[in-house]
Order: sequence, then structure tokens, then C-alpha cells
Amino acid sequence: MMQKRQQEQPSSDVQASNQQWWTVNTMSYDWKDKIGAERFSEQWFDEVDRRFIFAHRLFAHNERPFGRIIPFDAISGRRVLEIGCGMGLHTEHLVRAGADVTTIDISQTSVDATGRRMEIKGLKADVRRMDAEVLEFPDATFDFVWSWGVIHHSSMTGRIVREIHRVLKPGGESRVMVYNLEGMPAYIIMVRRYLLDFWRGRSLDECLWADTDGFTARYYSKDQLQDLFNIFFAKVGVQSFGQDADAVPLPRQLRPIVLRLMGAERASRIGNKRGGFLFVTASK
Repeated sequence: MMQKRQQEQPSSDVQASNQQWWTVNTMSYDWKDKIGAERFSEQWFDEVDRRFIFAHRLFAHNERPFGRIIPFDAISGRRVLEIGCGMGLHTEHLVRAGADVTTIDISQTSVDATGRRMEIKGLKADVRRMDAEVLEFPDATFDFVWSWGVIHHSSMTGRIVREIHRVLKPGGESRVMVYNLEGMPAYIIMVRRYLLDFWRGRSLDECLWADTDGFTARYYSKDQLQDLFNIFFAKVGVQSFGQDADAVPLPRQLRPIVLRLMGAERASRIGNKRGGFLFVTASK
């Protein structure tokens, strides 16, 4: 009963539970097929990266990983903040683009993993454990803020959006992904869970959270996300992105066959139209 649990707890307690959950559970894409290499070794990171990059291929990249959604050419020599480093793939590519990168995460495991990645790759980034609801930076510090699938897990997402705006320089830009309330994953959860759990007194939010990573997780519609960022930012745009399961909501054994028949262009178009991710670009 995650909604009741969150409502009964102060924000600080929820964040402590978030920290504990993400310290134990890493986003390493090995939930079903475990990676055989030693954890945090170069071979382990390579396999995590391969899975991560493949999962986002319908919208994020062509030749360069995430080159369609991260403005690599524009951030060279700029100060960049990443909120939620995870296993460090985005951190690595931000650094390789020539940015002066500070990356934070509420999870010590993620901080350790990203620090180890930087060491193995011979790269430098300022990697810190920090709660994004209270960013420990002066006003107008960064030119660009990046966050992928993180802020919707916070106890107070609006606080993070306010903090992003505060630490951005005038004219700076943020790009952020959160979960889409109107996307295929949310609808599947509603069909599978809500019709039964409604009679048990569970809310829609509780049903969604029960099937989602993290101690808490919010889903946003495009209008809700646009409204939230419009409180702080002068210019805001929101679009949806999707993965294989959004294009073809079938068991994973059948999905590759149907995807091949559909073709990459059609799969991308359909998957992104009803995708589980909302991607906001906001300029100060």
C-alpha cells in the first residue's frame, strides 16, 4: 500500500526509504538474465551498457548512444549537472562530449558504480551522493541539467524541478524523463491490476506503484508535466518516447518476431506514440 505509506510518512522518511531501495536495487538491466562478469568490472559495465542502449534504440540514438536526445555538441566546455547517475553510462558520454560534469545520486551504490566506471575508463567527473530535493550548489551554477528516469521517484518531485531551475544559469536548459500516465505500461498495469484491486480499496496510484521500480513512483500526463515545469521555466516542451514493449505489447518471446515484421521506422513511430516515457525540455 505505497500511497498510504507515503501519505503517512514525512518527506524525509520517504526519501530515506528511496535511498535504501535504490542502494539495494540497481538499474543494471539484469533482472531476468544475470550478467556473468564481475560486478563493476569493465566487462560488466560493457554488458550493462549494451542492454541499456538496445532498450532505448527506438528513440534515443542512431550512430552515437543517446545522440538524438542529449545535445552533445552544445555542452562541450559547459558545466553540466546530471541528477541520478545510476550505473554511469550517461555520465561517461557527457564527459566524453567535453562537458564539465557533476553527477549526483541518492544511492551510494550508484555513486560507487559511477566512480568505478570513471576510474576504469580514465575519465573525470565530480560524483557525489546527494538528494536532488536539496541541491548543494549555488544559484546559477550549471548550463545544462540532465536527468533520466529519476525525479518521479522523489517524495516531492516539484521540489526537484524548483531546484533544477535555481541551479541553472539564465538561458540554461534541462532535459528530464519521467513515466507517462498515458503510455502503454500504465494502461497494461491498469488492466491487469486496477480491475481487481479497485474492489480491495486500492487507488490507481497504488496499483501503478506496485508494478514499478522504486519505493515510490509518480506517473504524469503530458498536461501535468507541462504545467509543473511551466511554474518555473519560460519555455517547455514535452514529448513521449517508447521501447519495444510499447510498440508490441506481447510476451518478450514473441516480440522480436513482430518487431522484425513491422520494421524499425514503424516500430519507432508506434512505440513513441504510446510510449511509457515523457521527455521534457525546459529552458530558463
